[in-house]
Parts: sequence; structure tokens; C-alpha cells
Amino acid sequence: MKTTGILITSIIAFVIATAFIPGNPDLGSDELKINFHTGTWNEALQLAQQQNKPVFLDLSTSWCGYCKRMKANVYTDASVADYYNSTFINVSLDAEKGEGIQLARKYGVRGYPTFVFLNPDGSLAKQSSGYRNPEQFIALAKN
Repeated sequence: MKTTGILITSIIAFVIATAFIPGNPDLGSDELKINFHTGTWNEALQLAQQQNKPVFLDLSTSWCGYCKRMKANVYTDASVADYYNSTFINVSLDAEKGEGIQLARKYGVRGYPTFVFLNPDGSLAKQSSGYRNPEQFIALAKN
């Protein structure tokens, strides 16, 4: 009985203590991450034409370690988010699901993550792949 009480008290203390440990910033905040379009690919292209903005397409997979690092460390960087959100219509698709399969074929994707930059009219401007740190990722978009 005494052991059960100590165990319950320990669990409660652990839960309370971890609740106050600073963690990642609120990644739900629009200012702290790249805002990716949630509609269809065709809707994103139409939006790009309407707003006269180029499109940034992130093609990744669920198993790709560098893709996960980009999403956790780069897409959540404030300077990256600010630049990409103000400059592009951003789209992120799993290259092994839904529309991502066709787009990965269309752009000849051979590695992940792959970054496709399109002009507002939908024509290919640039394509690249591989992990980039925040500074390199902004430079990639500016070139």
C-alpha cells in the first residue's frame, strides 16, 4: 500500500514538473512556420496565378530523415517562414501518396526532400533536393 502511494505521488510530481519545462515554441502559430496550402494542387496553382506568386513545392516522404529535419528545424525557423510565406504559395506533399505520386513522377524526383520552385504560370523555375539549413534554404529560394 505504501509503495502504491509513493508511485502515485511520484507520477503526479513528474507530470507537474514536466508541464513547466520550456519546450518548443507554439508550432501552431502561423508566424513560426511555413504555411502550407491545404487544398488541391490545382487550387494552389490557381491561387498562384491570382496572386501572381511563385509556388514552392516540398516533396517528401514519411520515412525520410532529412525531410523530418527540414520540417522540424527549417520550416519552423522564423526567418525562413517569413520569407517563404511572403514570397510563395507553399505546398507540401508526400511523394508516395495522393497527388504527390504524380508530381514526383512529373518532376523526376530521385531523392528526398525535393524542392520544386514554379513560376506563377506553373512553369518550372528551379528544382533541388537535399537538406539545407535555414540560411541555405533562403538562399536557394532567392536564387
